[in-house]
Parts: sequence; structure tokens; C-alpha cells
Amino acid sequence: MTTDETYNPWTVVNAVFHQLADAGLHPVLGSAGDPGEAAAALLVALGVRPAVPGDARSLRDAAPELADIRDAVFGND
Repeated sequence: MTTDETYNPWTVVNAVFHQLADAGLHPVLGSAGDPGEAAAALLVALGVRPAVPGDARSLRDAAPELADIRDAVFGND
């Protein structure tokens, strides 16, 4: 039985860019505008596939914090 690991895909992109920069290269991701498409292509090339609809733990863990923020901004109604 294998377990899926989760991580932020931007962490992978960042690690690749640091590795390239340390090797003396000057990587550029998306020469203009939103780098999302170029980052997605890099991740796919590395064999990283996003989970759909994402990591449910992130949503679950954020719920209490979001509730606190709503209470602070809008009060208890």
C-alpha cells in the first residue's frame, strides 16, 4: 500500500529554480504575465500531478482560522 504525499507545488518550482541558479543558470518562468501555465508545465515535466480537488487537509485545517477571522470582522451574528 502506498500513501500519497502532499506538498505545495510552488515549493517544487522554487526548489528547481534554486538548483538551476546554484548551477550558474538564470531560469525565467513565464517571460511576461502569469507564470502559472509555465509552472504547471514544469511540474508535469517532473511527473508531479496535482490532486483534484486539492489537499482536503488544507481546507479542514483552515476552517477554524477562517471562522475566527469572520468573527473578528463581522462579529457573532
